[in-house]
Amino acid sequence: MKLFNWLSSRYSHRAKAMWLYRRGMIKAKLRDRAKAIADYTAVIEMAEAPADIRAMALYNRSLVYSGSRNDSGAIGDLEQLLDMEGAAEKVKTEARRKLLRMQRSSDRLDERPTGGEH
Repeated sequence: MKLFNWLSSRYSHRAKAMWLYRRGMIKAKLRDRAKAIADYTAVIEMAEAPADIRAMALYNRSLVYSGSRNDSGAIGDLEQLLDMEGAAEKVKTEARRKLLRMQRSSDRLDERPTGGEH
């Protein structure tokens, strides 16, 4: 019976979602952004994936988008995460911090002189 429980837990929705999430993290570390985004997206779109894992995948996908200069994708993921039921509060806190850092960075770029102004 223990073997059956172990096998079924290995193929649970949570286990599959975690496996994809971790694979996405490895791809992101290897700077294979397209494959990292694909893995995170697979988790996010898994209807059976637990909310906490989907939230982590949204946050990490936003980081990959941000690193790829896709700020609109990053902001969209962070805002979706903040509206999500079941997301861990610490993940939501990090999402708020990332949004704030992105806003500050954008504000600094807007304040830079253009053209011949010095």
